[in-house]
Amino acid sequence: MIVQGYECRCCGQRHEGLPFSYGSPAPAYWRDEFAADTERSLLEQEMCIIDAEHFFVYGRIVIPVLDAARTFEWTVWVTLSGPNFARALDLWTTEGREREQPYFGWLSTELPVYGESTLNLKTHVHTQPVGTRPLIELEATDHPLAVEQRTGITTDRVQQFAEQLLHPDAV
Repeated sequence: MIVQGYECRCCGQRHEGLPFSYGSPAPAYWRDEFAADTERSLLEQEMCIIDAEHFFVYGRIVIPVLDAARTFEWTVWVTLSGPNFARALDLWTTEGREREQPYFGWLSTELPVYGESTLNLKTHVHTQPVGTRPLIELEATDHPLAVEQRTGITTDRVQQFAEQLLHPDAV
């Protein structure tokens, strides 16, 4: 099924294209004042350090879309332990790094389309080949995000995401 656009149930307008990916620019715990402390805090495109003691990587939660020939992705931040973060950095440009065992982490992005918080869900961070963001696997719980990752969603659900994110006060 090819989705060229959709009729928004919130505003009644036709929107061109249906986004199949959304992301967050920083972990939920990042504050603008951290940017001034460049010796202890750092926010880059693929990693983040807060107060030299909290370490994050950017990764992808991939969700099958059952009635489309593509997947949906949330790009999210996950916190890692200091040793696991150091190991991930050591292997950042190493070919074959995808053979590394997954790292345990805590989801550090709030996804507002779920009825309950997504912060601190348990994850496994699967390193991918150089140049590819890690895959984030959620622990198999009954949280709606974990259920959707395991069972998949439809394009109607992808449209719900778009409507909720475009019109957060209307839903």
